Amino acid sequence: MTNAGTGITTTVTEAPAPVVRLPRRRGVELALIVLAVLLSVYGYCAVGLARNGTVPPGAAGYGAGLGVLALLAHLAVRLRAPYADPLLLPIAVLLNGLGLVLIYRLDLQTPGDRAALTQLVWSTLGVGLFTVVVAALRDHRVLQRYAYVCVAAALALLVLPILFPAVNGARIWIRVAGFSIQPGEFAKVLLAVFFAAYLAANQGALAYAGRRVWFMQLPTGRVLGPIVTIWLLSVGVLVLERDLGTSLLFFGLFVVMLYVATGRTGWIAVGLVLAGVGAVAVGWLEPHVHSRVEDWLHPFASIEAGDGPNQLSQSLFAFAAGGVLGTGLGLGHSILIGFAAKSDFILATAGEELGLAGLSAIFLLYGLMVERGYRAGLALRDPFGRLLAVGLASIVALQVFVIAGGVTGLIPLTGMAMPFLAQGGSSVVTNWAITALLIRVSHSARRQYDGRAAV
Repeated sequence: MTNAGTGITTTVTEAPAPVVRLPRRRGVELALIVLAVLLSVYGYCAVGLARNGTVPPGAAGYGAGLGVLALLAHLAVRLRAPYADPLLLPIAVLLNGLGLVLIYRLDLQTPGDRAALTQLVWSTLGVGLFTVVVAALRDHRVLQRYAYVCVAAALALLVLPILFPAVNGARIWIRVAGFSIQPGEFAKVLLAVFFAAYLAANQGALAYAGRRVWFMQLPTGRVLGPIVTIWLLSVGVLVLERDLGTSLLFFGLFVVMLYVATGRTGWIAVGLVLAGVGAVAVGWLEPHVHSRVEDWLHPFASIEAGDGPNQLSQSLFAFAAGGVLGTGLGLGHSILIGFAAKSDFILATAGEELGLAGLSAIFLLYGLMVERGYRAGLALRDPFGRLLAVGLASIVALQVFVIAGGVTGLIPLTGMAMPFLAQGGSSVVTNWAITALLIRVSHSARRQYDGRAAV
Protein backbone atom coordinates (compact mmCIF):
# COMPACT_ATOMS: atom_id res chain seq x y z
CA MET A 1 0.00 0.00 0.00
CA THR A 2 1.40 3.48 -0.97
CA ASN A 3 1.09 6.42 1.44
CA ALA A 4 -0.19 9.49 -0.50
CA GLY A 5 1.76 11.96 1.62
CA THR A 6 5.20 10.34 1.72
CA GLY A 7 5.11 8.10 -1.33
CA ILE A 8 6.44 5.24 0.77
CA THR A 9 5.04 1.81 -0.07
CA THR A 10 4.31 -0.45 2.89
CA THR A 11 3.14 -4.04 3.05
CA VAL A 12 0.26 -4.93 5.32
CA THR A 13 0.27 -8.48 6.63
CA GLU A 14 -3.04 -9.88 7.74
CA ALA A 15 -3.07 -11.49 11.20
CA PRO A 16 -3.49 -15.27 11.10
CA ALA A 17 -6.89 -16.57 11.97
CA PRO A 18 -7.10 -17.66 15.60
CA VAL A 19 -6.82 -21.40 16.16
CA VAL A 20 -9.97 -22.83 17.66
CA ARG A 21 -9.10 -25.41 20.31
CA LEU A 22 -11.75 -27.99 20.98
CA PRO A 23 -12.22 -28.55 24.74
CA ARG A 24 -11.37 -32.11 25.71
CA ARG A 25 -13.74 -32.16 28.72
CA ARG A 26 -11.87 -34.84 30.61
CA GLY A 27 -12.40 -32.90 33.83
CA VAL A 28 -16.15 -33.01 33.23
CA GLU A 29 -15.91 -36.74 32.65
CA LEU A 30 -13.98 -37.27 35.90
CA ALA A 31 -16.50 -35.24 37.90
CA LEU A 32 -19.40 -37.25 36.46
CA ILE A 33 -17.58 -40.51 37.20
CA VAL A 34 -17.12 -39.47 40.85
CA LEU A 35 -20.85 -38.66 41.01
CA ALA A 36 -21.72 -42.05 39.46
CA VAL A 37 -19.57 -43.92 42.01
CA LEU A 38 -21.05 -41.95 44.91
CA LEU A 39 -24.61 -42.67 43.76
CA SER A 40 -23.78 -46.38 43.49
CA VAL A 41 -22.27 -46.45 47.00
CA TYR A 42 -25.30 -44.57 48.32
CA GLY A 43 -27.58 -47.21 46.80
CA TYR A 44 -25.47 -50.00 48.33
CA CYS A 45 -25.72 -48.40 51.78
CA ALA A 46 -29.47 -47.75 51.35
CA VAL A 47 -30.07 -51.45 50.69
CA GLY A 48 -28.20 -52.46 53.86
CA LEU A 49 -30.02 -49.90 55.99
CA ALA A 50 -33.40 -50.99 54.63
CA ARG A 51 -32.80 -54.73 55.08
CA ASN A 52 -30.65 -54.89 58.24
CA GLY A 53 -30.73 -51.42 59.75
CA THR A 54 -26.97 -50.95 59.35
CA VAL A 55 -24.52 -49.91 56.67
CA PRO A 56 -23.21 -53.05 54.93
CA PRO A 57 -19.71 -53.98 56.13
CA GLY A 58 -18.46 -54.20 52.56
CA ALA A 59 -19.60 -50.70 51.56
CA ALA A 60 -16.10 -49.22 51.69
CA GLY A 61 -14.65 -52.11 49.69
CA TYR A 62 -17.44 -51.89 47.13
CA GLY A 63 -16.95 -48.16 46.69
CA ALA A 64 -13.16 -48.52 46.46
CA GLY A 65 -13.40 -51.35 43.92
CA LEU A 66 -15.86 -49.55 41.70
CA GLY A 67 -13.91 -46.31 42.05
CA VAL A 68 -10.61 -47.93 41.05
CA LEU A 69 -12.19 -49.56 38.00
CA ALA A 70 -13.77 -46.28 36.94
CA LEU A 71 -10.50 -44.39 37.47
CA LEU A 72 -8.54 -46.89 35.36
CA ALA A 73 -11.07 -46.56 32.55
CA HIS A 74 -10.91 -42.76 32.83
CA LEU A 75 -7.10 -42.77 32.65
CA ALA A 76 -7.22 -44.92 29.53
CA VAL A 77 -9.58 -42.43 27.88
CA ARG A 78 -7.61 -39.40 29.08
CA LEU A 79 -4.33 -40.77 27.67
CA ARG A 80 -5.45 -42.53 24.48
CA ALA A 81 -8.75 -40.89 23.46
CA PRO A 82 -8.66 -37.36 24.93
CA TYR A 83 -11.31 -35.99 22.53
CA ALA A 84 -13.86 -38.70 23.32
CA ASP A 85 -17.41 -37.87 24.36
CA PRO A 86 -17.36 -37.10 28.12
CA LEU A 87 -20.74 -38.71 28.86
CA LEU A 88 -20.30 -42.27 27.59
CA LEU A 89 -17.99 -43.56 30.32
CA PRO A 90 -19.87 -42.02 33.30
CA ILE A 91 -23.15 -43.47 32.02
CA ALA A 92 -21.58 -46.94 31.76
CA VAL A 93 -20.11 -46.64 35.28
CA LEU A 94 -23.45 -45.56 36.77
CA LEU A 95 -25.46 -48.30 35.06
CA ASN A 96 -22.90 -50.96 36.01
CA GLY A 97 -22.82 -49.69 39.59
CA LEU A 98 -26.61 -49.67 39.83
CA GLY A 99 -26.69 -53.21 38.44
CA LEU A 100 -24.31 -54.38 41.17
CA VAL A 101 -26.53 -52.72 43.79
CA LEU A 102 -29.68 -54.42 42.50
CA ILE A 103 -28.00 -57.82 42.32
CA TYR A 104 -26.62 -57.41 45.85
CA ARG A 105 -30.10 -56.44 47.03
CA LEU A 106 -31.55 -59.67 45.57
CA ASP A 107 -28.64 -61.71 46.97
CA LEU A 108 -29.80 -60.84 50.49
CA GLN A 109 -32.94 -62.90 49.89
CA THR A 110 -31.17 -65.78 48.14
CA PRO A 111 -28.36 -66.83 50.52
CA GLY A 112 -27.62 -69.92 48.46
CA ASP A 113 -27.16 -67.98 45.24
CA ARG A 114 -24.84 -65.01 45.70
CA ALA A 115 -24.11 -63.32 42.38
CA ALA A 116 -22.92 -59.78 43.20
CA LEU A 117 -19.27 -60.76 43.76
CA THR A 118 -19.20 -62.77 40.53
CA GLN A 119 -20.75 -59.85 38.68
CA LEU A 120 -18.05 -57.56 40.09
CA VAL A 121 -15.38 -59.93 38.77
CA TRP A 122 -16.99 -59.90 35.32
CA SER A 123 -17.22 -56.11 35.50
CA THR A 124 -13.50 -56.01 36.22
CA LEU A 125 -12.86 -58.11 33.12
CA GLY A 126 -15.14 -55.82 31.15
CA VAL A 127 -13.24 -52.71 32.25
CA GLY A 128 -10.00 -54.51 31.42
CA LEU A 129 -11.26 -55.20 27.90
CA PHE A 130 -12.45 -51.59 27.67
CA THR A 131 -8.96 -50.37 28.56
CA VAL A 132 -7.30 -52.67 26.03
CA VAL A 133 -9.62 -51.58 23.21
CA VAL A 134 -9.21 -47.87 23.96
CA ALA A 135 -5.43 -48.17 24.25
CA ALA A 136 -4.71 -50.59 21.40
CA LEU A 137 -7.22 -49.54 18.74
CA ARG A 138 -5.74 -46.29 17.48
CA ASP A 139 -8.06 -46.04 14.44
CA HIS A 140 -11.50 -47.66 14.20
CA ARG A 141 -11.08 -48.01 10.41
CA VAL A 142 -8.62 -50.86 11.00
CA LEU A 143 -11.60 -53.09 11.84
CA GLN A 144 -12.90 -52.75 8.28
CA ARG A 145 -10.05 -54.97 7.05
CA TYR A 146 -11.28 -57.86 9.17
CA ALA A 147 -14.95 -57.81 8.13
CA TYR A 148 -15.11 -61.38 6.86
CA VAL A 149 -13.06 -62.68 9.77
CA CYS A 150 -15.63 -61.08 12.07
CA VAL A 151 -18.64 -62.63 10.31
CA ALA A 152 -16.99 -66.08 10.28
CA ALA A 153 -16.27 -65.81 14.00
CA ALA A 154 -19.81 -64.56 14.67
CA LEU A 155 -21.41 -67.48 12.82
CA ALA A 156 -19.20 -69.93 14.70
CA LEU A 157 -20.22 -68.38 18.03
CA LEU A 158 -23.89 -68.55 17.07
CA VAL A 159 -23.76 -72.19 16.03
CA LEU A 160 -21.69 -73.39 18.99
CA PRO A 161 -24.49 -73.39 21.63
CA ILE A 162 -26.52 -75.77 19.46
CA LEU A 163 -24.07 -78.52 20.47
CA PHE A 164 -24.87 -78.04 24.16
CA PRO A 165 -28.04 -78.87 26.15
CA ALA A 166 -30.84 -76.31 26.29
CA VAL A 167 -31.06 -74.11 29.39
CA ASN A 168 -34.58 -72.95 30.35
CA GLY A 169 -35.79 -73.99 26.92
CA ALA A 170 -33.24 -72.01 24.87
CA ARG A 171 -29.90 -73.05 23.37
CA ILE A 172 -27.91 -69.86 23.90
CA TRP A 173 -25.47 -70.96 26.60
CA ILE A 174 -22.22 -72.90 26.75
CA ARG A 175 -21.73 -74.55 30.14
CA VAL A 176 -18.54 -76.44 30.91
CA ALA A 177 -17.40 -77.45 34.43
CA GLY A 178 -19.59 -74.83 36.11
CA PHE A 179 -18.38 -72.07 33.79
CA SER A 180 -20.89 -70.56 31.38
CA ILE A 181 -20.82 -67.96 28.62
CA GLN A 182 -23.35 -66.70 26.11
CA PRO A 183 -21.57 -66.54 22.70
CA GLY A 184 -24.37 -64.56 21.07
CA GLU A 185 -23.40 -61.55 23.18
CA PHE A 186 -19.99 -61.39 21.50
CA ALA A 187 -21.41 -62.29 18.09
CA LYS A 188 -23.57 -59.16 17.96
CA VAL A 189 -20.52 -56.87 18.09
CA LEU A 190 -18.74 -58.89 15.39
CA LEU A 191 -21.84 -58.76 13.20
CA ALA A 192 -22.07 -55.00 13.66
CA VAL A 193 -18.51 -54.67 12.35
CA PHE A 194 -19.31 -56.89 9.35
CA PHE A 195 -22.57 -55.10 8.54
CA ALA A 196 -20.83 -51.72 8.70
CA ALA A 197 -18.01 -52.88 6.41
CA TYR A 198 -20.35 -54.58 3.91
CA LEU A 199 -22.78 -51.68 3.67
CA ALA A 200 -20.00 -49.09 3.44
CA ALA A 201 -18.41 -51.01 0.56
CA ASN A 202 -21.73 -51.43 -1.30
CA GLN A 203 -23.42 -48.08 -0.75
CA GLY A 204 -23.36 -47.29 -4.47
CA ALA A 205 -24.84 -50.65 -5.44
CA LEU A 206 -27.52 -50.38 -2.77
CA ALA A 207 -28.58 -47.02 -4.15
CA TYR A 208 -28.80 -48.39 -7.70
CA ALA A 209 -32.42 -49.12 -8.56
CA GLY A 210 -33.30 -52.58 -9.75
CA ARG A 211 -36.73 -54.13 -10.15
CA ARG A 212 -39.73 -52.28 -8.74
CA VAL A 213 -42.01 -54.29 -6.45
CA TRP A 214 -45.21 -52.60 -5.33
CA PHE A 215 -44.31 -49.27 -3.78
CA MET A 216 -40.54 -49.55 -3.53
CA GLN A 217 -37.52 -49.90 -5.78
CA LEU A 218 -35.38 -52.90 -4.88
CA PRO A 219 -31.63 -53.05 -5.54
CA THR A 220 -30.10 -55.60 -7.88
CA GLY A 221 -30.16 -59.29 -7.02
CA ARG A 222 -26.42 -59.36 -6.35
CA VAL A 223 -26.86 -56.90 -3.52
CA LEU A 224 -30.26 -58.17 -2.36
CA GLY A 225 -28.93 -61.71 -1.91
CA PRO A 226 -26.97 -61.04 1.29
CA ILE A 227 -29.96 -59.21 2.74
CA VAL A 228 -32.22 -62.22 2.27
CA THR A 229 -29.46 -64.43 3.65
CA ILE A 230 -29.34 -62.36 6.83
CA TRP A 231 -33.10 -62.74 7.19
CA LEU A 232 -32.89 -66.51 6.78
CA LEU A 233 -30.01 -66.62 9.23
CA SER A 234 -31.98 -64.72 11.87
CA VAL A 235 -34.94 -67.08 11.45
CA GLY A 236 -32.56 -70.04 11.59
CA VAL A 237 -31.15 -68.80 14.89
CA LEU A 238 -34.70 -68.47 16.20
CA VAL A 239 -35.59 -72.05 15.17
CA LEU A 240 -32.42 -73.80 16.30
CA GLU A 241 -31.77 -71.89 19.52
CA ARG A 242 -35.39 -71.02 20.38
CA ASP A 243 -34.33 -67.47 21.11
CA LEU A 244 -36.74 -64.81 19.90
CA GLY A 245 -34.71 -61.92 21.31
CA THR A 246 -31.46 -62.75 19.52
CA SER A 247 -33.26 -63.16 16.22
CA LEU A 248 -35.02 -59.80 16.55
CA LEU A 249 -31.80 -58.11 17.60
CA PHE A 250 -29.75 -59.37 14.66
CA PHE A 251 -32.35 -58.61 12.04
CA GLY A 252 -33.30 -55.27 13.57
CA LEU A 253 -29.65 -54.27 13.66
CA PHE A 254 -29.19 -55.01 9.97
CA VAL A 255 -32.38 -53.18 8.95
CA VAL A 256 -31.39 -50.05 10.91
CA MET A 257 -27.91 -50.03 9.41
CA LEU A 258 -29.35 -50.66 5.93
CA TYR A 259 -31.64 -47.67 6.33
CA VAL A 260 -28.74 -45.45 7.44
CA ALA A 261 -26.62 -46.63 4.49
CA THR A 262 -29.30 -46.05 1.84
CA GLY A 263 -31.59 -43.41 3.34
CA ARG A 264 -34.63 -45.34 2.05
CA THR A 265 -37.48 -45.60 4.55
CA GLY A 266 -38.92 -48.48 2.54
CA TRP A 267 -36.31 -50.78 4.06
CA ILE A 268 -37.83 -50.19 7.49
CA ALA A 269 -41.21 -51.41 6.21
CA VAL A 270 -39.65 -54.43 4.48
CA GLY A 271 -37.70 -55.26 7.64
CA LEU A 272 -40.79 -55.11 9.82
CA VAL A 273 -42.75 -57.31 7.41
CA LEU A 274 -39.99 -59.94 7.15
CA ALA A 275 -39.39 -59.96 10.91
CA GLY A 276 -43.12 -60.26 11.56
CA VAL A 277 -43.54 -63.13 9.09
CA GLY A 278 -40.61 -65.02 10.61
CA ALA A 279 -41.70 -64.44 14.19
CA VAL A 280 -45.33 -65.45 13.55
CA ALA A 281 -44.33 -68.60 11.66
CA VAL A 282 -41.88 -69.79 14.31
CA GLY A 283 -44.21 -68.71 17.10
CA TRP A 284 -46.80 -71.18 15.88
CA LEU A 285 -44.39 -73.99 14.97
CA GLU A 286 -41.86 -73.92 17.83
CA PRO A 287 -43.40 -74.98 21.19
CA HIS A 288 -41.03 -72.99 23.42
CA VAL A 289 -41.55 -69.76 21.48
CA HIS A 290 -45.28 -70.48 21.24
CA SER A 291 -45.51 -70.77 25.05
CA ARG A 292 -43.81 -67.36 25.37
CA VAL A 293 -46.39 -65.87 23.02
CA GLU A 294 -49.26 -67.48 24.97
CA ASP A 295 -47.90 -66.08 28.25
CA TRP A 296 -47.73 -62.66 26.62
CA LEU A 297 -51.30 -62.84 25.32
CA HIS A 298 -52.69 -64.22 28.61
CA PRO A 299 -50.35 -63.14 31.43
CA PHE A 300 -52.85 -63.96 34.20
CA ALA A 301 -54.01 -67.33 32.85
CA SER A 302 -52.03 -69.26 35.49
CA ILE A 303 -53.71 -67.27 38.28
CA GLU A 304 -57.16 -67.94 36.84
CA ALA A 305 -56.28 -71.63 36.64
CA GLY A 306 -55.35 -71.68 40.32
CA ASP A 307 -51.60 -72.25 39.76
CA GLY A 308 -50.47 -68.87 41.07
CA PRO A 309 -48.76 -66.02 39.21
CA ASN A 310 -46.14 -66.79 36.59
CA GLN A 311 -42.98 -64.73 36.08
CA LEU A 312 -44.58 -62.19 33.76
CA SER A 313 -47.62 -61.56 35.95
CA GLN A 314 -45.40 -61.27 39.03
CA SER A 315 -43.28 -58.73 37.15
CA LEU A 316 -46.39 -56.70 36.34
CA PHE A 317 -47.37 -56.79 40.02
CA ALA A 318 -43.90 -55.48 40.93
CA PHE A 319 -44.21 -52.53 38.57
CA ALA A 320 -47.67 -51.75 39.93
CA ALA A 321 -46.45 -51.92 43.54
CA GLY A 322 -43.66 -49.44 42.80
CA GLY A 323 -45.96 -46.63 41.82
CA VAL A 324 -44.36 -43.29 41.01
CA LEU A 325 -41.59 -43.10 43.64
CA GLY A 326 -41.09 -46.77 44.46
CA THR A 327 -41.01 -48.68 47.73
CA GLY A 328 -37.35 -47.84 48.36
CA LEU A 329 -34.22 -49.87 47.73
CA GLY A 330 -34.39 -53.17 49.59
CA LEU A 331 -38.09 -52.93 50.46
CA GLY A 332 -39.69 -54.60 47.44
CA HIS A 333 -40.82 -58.17 46.80
CA SER A 334 -39.56 -58.77 43.26
CA ILE A 335 -37.73 -61.87 44.48
CA LEU A 336 -41.11 -63.60 44.11
CA ILE A 337 -40.45 -63.60 40.36
CA GLY A 338 -38.15 -66.57 40.89
CA PHE A 339 -34.89 -67.74 39.36
CA ALA A 340 -34.74 -65.02 36.67
CA ALA A 341 -35.14 -62.07 39.06
CA LYS A 342 -31.44 -61.18 38.79
CA SER A 343 -31.19 -61.61 35.05
CA ASP A 344 -34.16 -61.34 32.69
CA PHE A 345 -36.42 -59.54 35.18
CA ILE A 346 -34.00 -57.28 37.04
CA LEU A 347 -35.82 -54.28 35.56
CA ALA A 348 -38.84 -55.31 37.65
CA THR A 349 -36.77 -54.80 40.82
CA ALA A 350 -35.76 -51.34 39.62
CA GLY A 351 -39.39 -50.53 38.76
CA GLU A 352 -40.72 -51.68 42.12
CA GLU A 353 -38.09 -50.13 44.40
CA LEU A 354 -37.23 -46.99 42.42
CA GLY A 355 -40.69 -46.44 40.98
CA LEU A 356 -41.66 -44.84 37.70
CA ALA A 357 -39.33 -41.92 38.43
CA GLY A 358 -36.27 -44.13 38.87
CA LEU A 359 -37.21 -46.29 35.91
CA SER A 360 -37.55 -43.20 33.73
CA ALA A 361 -34.10 -42.05 34.85
CA ILE A 362 -32.62 -45.40 33.84
CA PHE A 363 -34.26 -45.22 30.42
CA LEU A 364 -32.97 -41.67 30.02
CA LEU A 365 -29.44 -42.90 30.72
CA TYR A 366 -29.78 -45.54 28.02
CA GLY A 367 -31.32 -42.99 25.66
CA LEU A 368 -28.47 -40.56 26.28
CA MET A 369 -25.88 -43.26 25.59
CA VAL A 370 -27.60 -44.17 22.32
CA GLU A 371 -27.93 -40.50 21.33
CA ARG A 372 -24.23 -39.82 21.92
CA GLY A 373 -23.36 -42.85 19.82
CA TYR A 374 -25.56 -41.65 16.97
CA ARG A 375 -24.15 -38.15 17.24
CA ALA A 376 -20.56 -39.37 17.04
CA GLY A 377 -21.37 -41.55 14.03
CA LEU A 378 -23.17 -38.84 12.10
CA ALA A 379 -20.26 -36.46 12.65
CA LEU A 380 -17.77 -38.81 11.00
CA ARG A 381 -16.85 -38.44 7.35
CA ASP A 382 -15.97 -42.09 6.65
CA PRO A 383 -18.99 -44.34 5.91
CA PHE A 384 -17.62 -47.32 7.87
CA GLY A 385 -17.20 -45.36 11.08
CA ARG A 386 -20.63 -43.78 10.70
CA LEU A 387 -22.33 -47.15 10.24
CA LEU A 388 -20.29 -48.79 13.01
CA ALA A 389 -21.27 -46.14 15.55
CA VAL A 390 -24.94 -46.29 14.55
CA GLY A 391 -24.87 -50.09 14.70
CA LEU A 392 -23.28 -50.25 18.14
CA ALA A 393 -25.67 -47.65 19.55
CA SER A 394 -28.58 -49.50 17.95
CA ILE A 395 -27.54 -52.72 19.71
CA VAL A 396 -28.04 -50.98 23.05
CA ALA A 397 -31.32 -49.41 21.92
CA LEU A 398 -32.73 -52.67 20.55
CA GLN A 399 -31.75 -54.64 23.64
CA VAL A 400 -33.37 -52.14 25.98
CA PHE A 401 -36.55 -52.12 23.90
CA VAL A 402 -36.78 -55.91 23.60
CA ILE A 403 -36.09 -56.55 27.29
CA ALA A 404 -38.16 -53.69 28.70
CA GLY A 405 -40.99 -54.58 26.33
CA GLY A 406 -40.87 -58.20 27.45
CA VAL A 407 -40.95 -57.65 31.22
CA THR A 408 -43.69 -55.00 30.95
CA GLY A 409 -45.89 -57.10 28.66
CA LEU A 410 -45.51 -54.94 25.57
CA ILE A 411 -44.02 -57.76 23.46
CA PRO A 412 -43.40 -61.49 24.08
CA LEU A 413 -40.75 -62.15 26.70
CA THR A 414 -37.20 -63.01 25.65
CA GLY A 415 -34.14 -64.22 27.51
CA MET A 416 -31.81 -61.31 26.88
CA ALA A 417 -29.89 -59.35 29.53
CA MET A 418 -30.48 -55.68 30.28
CA PRO A 419 -27.22 -53.88 29.36
CA PHE A 420 -24.98 -53.39 32.44
CA LEU A 421 -27.86 -53.99 34.89
CA ALA A 422 -28.62 -57.70 34.66
CA GLN A 423 -26.60 -60.60 35.98
CA GLY A 424 -24.50 -62.09 33.21
CA GLY A 425 -20.77 -62.05 32.62
CA SER A 426 -20.90 -62.25 28.83
CA SER A 427 -23.34 -59.36 28.68
CA VAL A 428 -21.43 -56.95 30.92
CA VAL A 429 -18.10 -57.67 29.18
CA THR A 430 -19.67 -57.15 25.75
CA ASN A 431 -21.32 -53.88 26.78
CA TRP A 432 -18.00 -52.54 28.05
CA ALA A 433 -16.51 -53.45 24.66
CA ILE A 434 -19.34 -51.56 22.91
CA THR A 435 -18.67 -48.54 25.13
CA ALA A 436 -14.96 -48.69 24.27
CA LEU A 437 -15.67 -48.72 20.54
CA LEU A 438 -18.08 -45.80 20.87
CA ILE A 439 -15.37 -43.96 22.83
CA ARG A 440 -12.90 -44.53 19.98
CA VAL A 441 -15.40 -43.41 17.34
CA SER A 442 -16.40 -40.30 19.29
CA HIS A 443 -12.71 -39.44 19.73
CA SER A 444 -12.20 -39.56 15.96
CA ALA A 445 -15.39 -37.57 15.36
CA ARG A 446 -14.48 -34.74 17.74
CA ARG A 447 -10.82 -34.69 16.73
CA GLN A 448 -11.70 -33.90 13.13
CA TYR A 449 -13.28 -30.64 14.35
CA ASP A 450 -12.71 -27.98 11.70
CA GLY A 451 -13.73 -24.81 13.55
CA ARG A 452 -17.31 -24.64 12.26
CA ALA A 453 -19.17 -27.02 14.57
CA ALA A 454 -18.47 -29.10 17.60
CA VAL A 455 -19.96 -32.42 18.50
